[in-house]
Amino acid sequence: MSKQQENNENLITLIDEDGNEQLFKELFTFDSDDYGKSYIFIYPAEQENDESVDIQAYIVTDNQDDDGQDLVPIEDDKEWDMVEEVLNTFLDNDGNFKA
Repeated sequence: MSKQQENNENLITLIDEDGNEQLFKELFTFDSDDYGKSYIFIYPAEQENDESVDIQAYIVTDNQDDDGQDLVPIEDDKEWDMVEEVLNTFLDNDGNFKA
């Protein structure tokens, strides 16, 4: 998926392979020394005021044209466990994000 940053730094437009666009809000990003990669947590912008949101995680890479970034799905189970553990450190017992 291709990532396009909006004027507001926390808004990201994802464009899928079919050219469909969806607006997301960035929750936070982090780097992993173990995997040598950057990761991002996002959720659909229309869910911002909902009681629960669908948080998604991706690997952030520079795209081939060097004019932006791509979000790549996490496919390795151990890598996914590490990412999920990072997210859980920011969630309280009720699953709410604590900044």
